[in-house]
Amino acid sequence: MNRALLVIDVQDSFRRRPNWVAVSAPDIAARAARLAAAARAAGDLVVWVLHAEPGTGNAFDPALGHVRLMNGLAPAAGEPVMTKTSRNAFTTTGLQQLLTERGVGEVVICGIQTEQCCETTARLAADLGYRVTFVTDATATFPIEHRDAPPGRPLAEILADPATLPTDQIIARTEYALARRFAEIASLDDLAPAPVG
Repeated sequence: MNRALLVIDVQDSFRRRPNWVAVSAPDIAARAARLAAAARAAGDLVVWVLHAEPGTGNAFDPALGHVRLMNGLAPAAGEPVMTKTSRNAFTTTGLQQLLTERGVGEVVICGIQTEQCCETTARLAADLGYRVTFVTDATATFPIEHRDAPPGRPLAEILADPATLPTDQIIARTEYALARRFAEIASLDDLAPAPVG
């Protein structure tokens, strides 16, 4: 086995936040499930990664019960589930050790958020020597406020602000940053073609 699919942070925490209505891919769980099925069929390892922020009282605090995979996602027998507290999937987990033990040299990345935990994991994986495939349309993200925007605004105001970066631009910038440097950019259809008919 030399390839692993990393499913990053496709967890219920995100659905509990007000900005979920603005997510770029509301069906991200189905997209991740499709990739996982294709990975299993190819004999690849599937690794599930969750994000936790213990003691914060927010949706990522494990005490609230939302740090769990979204409905429709379930690890198969023997598929590891890791919980991280950093943006990337390596620093606060045993992911690198696991991949080394399994002889993995290539990782395929999907999940939430495109430009944060997914992109950061891709960059670090490349630096560690893995071949990286970034499945952009199997990632999801949210509009980003300008760094000078006042905190605590309602979502409608954030979305109406012309200085807010929309999801399509975030996704495009991530692809520009990763391609030919850190990862090969792929689509869901490249890795998990939809059934014909």
